[in-house]
Amino acid sequence: MAEFAFELNDDQKQVREWLHGFAADVIRPAAAEWDEREETPWPVIQEAARIGVYSLDFYAQQFFDPTGLGIPMTMEELFWGDAGIALSIVGTGLAAVGVLANGTDEQIGTWIPQMYGDTDEVKVAAFCSSEPDAGSDVGAMRTRAVYDQATDEWVLNGTKTWATNGGIANVHVVVAVVDPGLGTKGHASFIVPPATPGLSQGQKFRKHGIRASHTAEVVLEDVRIPGHCLLGGKEKLDERLARARERAKEAGGERVKNAAMATFEASRPAVGAMAVGTARAAYEVALDYAMTRSQFGRPIIDNQGIAFQLADMRTRIDASRLLVWRASWMAATGKPFTSAEGSMSKLYASETAKQVTAQAVQILGGNGFTREYPVERMHRDAAIYTIFEGTSEIQRLVIARTLSGMPIR
Repeated sequence: MAEFAFELNDDQKQVREWLHGFAADVIRPAAAEWDEREETPWPVIQEAARIGVYSLDFYAQQFFDPTGLGIPMTMEELFWGDAGIALSIVGTGLAAVGVLANGTDEQIGTWIPQMYGDTDEVKVAAFCSSEPDAGSDVGAMRTRAVYDQATDEWVLNGTKTWATNGGIANVHVVVAVVDPGLGTKGHASFIVPPATPGLSQGQKFRKHGIRASHTAEVVLEDVRIPGHCLLGGKEKLDERLARARERAKEAGGERVKNAAMATFEASRPAVGAMAVGTARAAYEVALDYAMTRSQFGRPIIDNQGIAFQLADMRTRIDASRLLVWRASWMAATGKPFTSAEGSMSKLYASETAKQVTAQAVQILGGNGFTREYPVERMHRDAAIYTIFEGTSEIQRLVIARTLSGMPIR
């Protein structure tokens, strides 16, 4: 078991430097353009694929890093470059993880390569879970998957929303209800292959921030997919549903309900790391500006009002990173989140990103309010961290329930 360390090892440092170089040389120069265009930055994704950043092999290496720090380190550096472009690069990973976690070896070997494409023609994938009436409340999901035994096909109907790469993806991974009586335990994940009839893009969202990342609704109308597109296979699903029905009887349904909250804990530190990257980027811009901008004959950092803000900003960023690293290490080493450490890291880092980017805008004054300086974009981007992957309110609810053992509502 890897010991928790406050410093990256030599191999991790080399990877971090490589990622930082890509973020500085490729992502940052393109950030303002793609933010304005509000389009998927295909040339940047293709360059990421060319050098190996956009690939399953790279993310698998980071995911299986025994220290747990590979993924948060990667996320921090890429999102330091730009949040919108970085999300376009890592968004496919959400779908890939869904297949890795639930799929058979054959499904993994078949579908994940199709998610990424190759350096000549890159592809993206979409993970479709949220719905118009089922965001934080995943138990309210309505998208149904019904098995047609005569043709060995699953028929999917419903609408997904807030899907990164939704509608433009080569492969969609869709979470649907197969047994409404089991709550979240009655959900299953399905592969929708390329060009499947009945799947279409609904509304594309024009967003406040992360504009370079494509976010849209995905509409499923009598989408028929082969039986082998059920992740894990039907036999495994039937066994899982039978166990869930028995446990629901024993626990009166409460255990089924609470299991969904625990599922998200391990993935939340990665979002925290994204927030750390954005906060760090804004802090660095503000620090440089404060040291070079002169008013009344001296740099503005000479004023305590500015200097103390920067001190607080850096302190919150470092504290956020430590919370993210702790939770990531715990997840990698199998330590239980007895105090909801995953939610703690996401909550604190997300709120830090919003606060630090707002302070950066203030330190730059009028310049910070213009698009001539990147902190305006960073401030808009930071707003998403307290919303997706569980709002800050949901994180506090998870933490409070975990600490108290009480059904706080």
